[in-house]
Parts: sequence; C-alpha cells; structure tokens
Amino acid sequence: MIMKKIVPWLAVFLLLLLQTSCDSGDKDTSKPRSGTRKMISVKGSDTMVHLTSSWAEQFMSRYPDAQVSVTGGGSGTGIAGLLNGTTDICASSRELQDKERSLAVQKKIDLVEHAVARDGLAIIVHPSNPVTELSMNQIRKIFTGEYANWQDLGGPDLPVIVLSRESSSGTFVFFQEHVLNKADYTPKARLLAGTSALVQSVTADRGAITYVGLAFALEAKDSVKVLPVKSADDAPAVLPSDETVRAGLYPVARPLYLYTDGSSSPEVKAFVDFCLSEAGQKIVQETGYVSVR
Repeated sequence: MIMKKIVPWLAVFLLLLLQTSCDSGDKDTSKPRSGTRKMISVKGSDTMVHLTSSWAEQFMSRYPDAQVSVTGGGSGTGIAGLLNGTTDICASSRELQDKERSLAVQKKIDLVEHAVARDGLAIIVHPSNPVTELSMNQIRKIFTGEYANWQDLGGPDLPVIVLSRESSSGTFVFFQEHVLNKADYTPKARLLAGTSALVQSVTADRGAITYVGLAFALEAKDSVKVLPVKSADDAPAVLPSDETVRAGLYPVARPLYLYTDGSSSPEVKAFVDFCLSEAGQKIVQETGYVSVR
C-alpha cells in the first residue's frame, strides 16, 4: 500500500528533474551570470590614457558587473594588440596604416573605426623662452633640424633641444605626416617614451621644444609655455583650445579613435556606445579634449 503511494510521487519528481535539466540546456550560457566581472581591455595611445581611464571609471560606476583595464604603450602597440587578439579595444591617435588594414584582412578581422574625440597638439617650450608664436613652416624647420638655435627664431642664443615621442606613438606619426610633411625628424631629436616625460623635460630645459596633447598642456599650467601657431606665414597665430580645434582654426589638430573587432562582445560595444554618449562626450570636454558631438 505504501509503495503504491510512493511510486506516483517518485515519477512526478523524476519528470520535474528531467524538465529542469532540459530547460537549463536551452539557456544562453555565453553571457556571464549576474555578479561575474566582465573584463574589457583597452590598449594604445598614451595621449588618450587619461581620457580612456576617465571613461572606464565612469563606465564601471554605472555598470558594477563590468571591469575595464586601460594601458598605454602607443597607438602602434594598441593596434598590434587588437590584431594579435591581446586587447579588446585599441585607442589610437592616428588612423590605421594600409599595411595594418591589410593584415586585418588576412587575419579575417573586421576592424571598426570609431572617432570618439578630437585633440589639438600644443607646441610647448620652457616658460622663460621669449618666442611668442611659430608658423607651421618654422615648426617643420625646427623638428627637421634646419633651425638649431633659438636666435634663428628671434629668441636667445641658445641651442634648440627637440623632444619627441618614440616612433611607436600615433602622435609621432601624425606630427611627422601633417606637420613635417613626412620629412624625417632631426637625428638630434630626443625620443621619450611618454607624454609626461616630454612635459617634465621641457620644464627642466630652457632650450627644449616639443608637442603634447592639449589636455596635457592644460594640466601642466604655468610650468610650460604654449605657443600660438600660424597655419601660414601671413596667417594669424592661434592658440589651441576647445573652440579653435572644433572650429578648425587651430592647424595642429586631429581626431582620436577607438578601434574594435566587428565581432566584439556586447560589453565592448556597450563601452564604445558609452564613450560616444552624451555622458561620455561630457567626459571628453572635462578632461581637456574636444567633443565630437
């Protein structure tokens, strides 16, 4: 009698257990469960490290399940990381080169370009330098070595110390292509690994000159002198600012990019969308860059 009562309940229990097992197999297990940290890696442009770090901080505060890792190393390093699959997002202060695009095609990577901000490259010198402005032509001659003494530019009898980022930097490439007209930097140029090192070197050397992102120049304040730039010898000199870069008046300006794989995860796409959102573009302005909105 007891067995007759137990058997039907046992059958119902086994049926429910089987149904639960089947239902769990239909669920999407590709997404981490709630509470699991979803890692997003961003690598590349040192110019953009401060900006991408600010984006990452705000993104993680809004989405506690997300974790964003930001590292620099230069645009070239970030692009190589994206092509090699060692980073989810590349931050770049230059466009991809043809050879990089070709490599992406070979590896069947669907690269997607996102213009997320604009930046003005400030030309900075030591605060004691009496030179008040430079033309694009003068800047080119300084960085290619034609001008070796500040006397050539109306300044003191003092050797010009040219400082630059290293060749893996997107800023190095942009400056060479758009300011030096693809000419080589002077062999006397001192190549430094990071923008902060450039700023520190200018503050320590009266004859130094270099180029840095506008945000770094603003952060340095009175420890460096930002020179207005003339697009032509007979044009007015213009200081870099949000307004002059946005209006296209400042001649040494460029877009800043995030590059992703077209098959990126939903988390990566959400991060890029956040960077381009109203909140993300507000961070662009707060950190000294120029919004694309």
